[in-house]
Amino acid sequence: MSITRIFGETTWRQAIPRIFADLVLVHVAALTSLAAVAIWQSLTPSGADPLRLYAAFRRFYLESFLPQSALFPMVFLLFGFYHRYRTYTLANKLIVLSKGATVATLLYLFLSFLVDRSDHLSRSVSLAFVLLVNVFTVGARLLKMLMRDAQAGYGAFTKTVEAAVVHDAQDKAPVLVVGGAGYIGSILCRKLLAQGKRVRLFDSFVYGDAAVRELFGQPRFELRIGDCRNIQSVVAAVSGAGSIIDLAAIVGDPACEQDRAAALEINYAATRMLIEIAKGHGVERFLFASSCSVYGETEELCDERSCLRPISFYAQTKVDSEKALLQAKDGRFRPTILRLATVFGASYRPRFDLVVNLLTAKAVREGVITIYNGEQWRPFIHVADVAEGFVKVLKAPLDVVGGQIYNVGDSRLNYTLSQVAAVIQKLVPGTKIEQIENPDRRNYRVSFEKIRRELNFVCSMTLEQGIEDLRQAMVSGQIADYNDPRYHNQRYLKAAGRLASQQEVDAQVMAAFSAALTNQQALVSDTPLEFPVRT
Repeated sequence: MSITRIFGETTWRQAIPRIFADLVLVHVAALTSLAAVAIWQSLTPSGADPLRLYAAFRRFYLESFLPQSALFPMVFLLFGFYHRYRTYTLANKLIVLSKGATVATLLYLFLSFLVDRSDHLSRSVSLAFVLLVNVFTVGARLLKMLMRDAQAGYGAFTKTVEAAVVHDAQDKAPVLVVGGAGYIGSILCRKLLAQGKRVRLFDSFVYGDAAVRELFGQPRFELRIGDCRNIQSVVAAVSGAGSIIDLAAIVGDPACEQDRAAALEINYAATRMLIEIAKGHGVERFLFASSCSVYGETEELCDERSCLRPISFYAQTKVDSEKALLQAKDGRFRPTILRLATVFGASYRPRFDLVVNLLTAKAVREGVITIYNGEQWRPFIHVADVAEGFVKVLKAPLDVVGGQIYNVGDSRLNYTLSQVAAVIQKLVPGTKIEQIENPDRRNYRVSFEKIRRELNFVCSMTLEQGIEDLRQAMVSGQIADYNDPRYHNQRYLKAAGRLASQQEVDAQVMAAFSAALTNQQALVSDTPLEFPVRT
């Protein structure tokens, strides 16, 4: 493992001065505690001989403490003093620093006791040492922050106060969920309301309003009906919003291939328009639903730094939208891109055009499932965990998540399609599995370490739990006919006809926002796209 990998973004050249400074502080704490106890003991009526105390403490410092003090920077490094903690909020920084200092001190005292039982520190010196290491390591960093703020001057203080006022206002303002009546949004809106948030749902209800109808009339819920391609409707929806979650899209390869023109408008051009409107209204926090399908076909374990190789039109629209978001990023507008794993599970707006859901339904109703290219890998995530991921990012400090890309999922849910079939067969006994090869070469495993490390996000729902919930819904009759077009994006949109813009001006606006893409860029390309992200 390289030194750079150990330190994360902080290079070893940046870390070494900080390690040296901490080592100096630890030695100052040790000398101060020894000196304080020596002075105290010499001033007591039955005090010890000062010269004898000095000789004993000098021998202890040189022979015991000095060689063993290297333990402290090692422990500090493990606690993330020189890389991870730097992205934390102030409260979390103080907690990490205090824990690291205390653990390092106690480990040293234990090691000192094991090495030299006859000459270990007295209780008074030990207590003073623990306290001083905490005071010096934490206090030095607080002092540095205060000095930095003082140097910034009154103008920076004013900006900080103004930012705090703005953030407080944004926290109280509604969260705008664009496309909130769909498969993910119907769960996400409920989670946000349960968190005490005000929610403003903006949707054209192309798939109906059944998934969110029970939310109508709730005191913290607002409804805006409109097309994400209509500029007047979008401006009205964004006005007064504190943050935006963009879920609006024609989702899935078949649905996008069915009407590429509409997919380009909704998945890319409307996103670009929403970005400009959000910036114009001063919205800083913008969460965008992308897809892990942007990684395409690869044998490597993909993380947020991996090259993007979209092999479908749907994935290409997500890549182009990601690029537009990152290009729009500035000091005030700091979007966050969430690349979702392959979603499964029951929702208020059921879908059976998703691989796990469809295979489960076929196993329950027909007893036979067909697996195409069974050895291909996919990352999976339950729809409820997707919604929880958005909530996590929304609650996280903007300085941490702003301008970042996160793969949303859990490494434990990387499965081959054959493994998925085996799980379904176990939960639906008697299911017959047929293996077939086809031209779909999507194959990717994804690392979700970044979102786990920075936001402590892990999935709560397993593949087995999601499949069992779907099985129960079908056995109980809650889902009568999984082939109903309402549950399949492509079939439903085909029955509805082309999703053309309702007004000529909308079509012109979408054409203008699409103009940034050349014909070659808008088509599927094997050219990898790379974006700079924090790792």
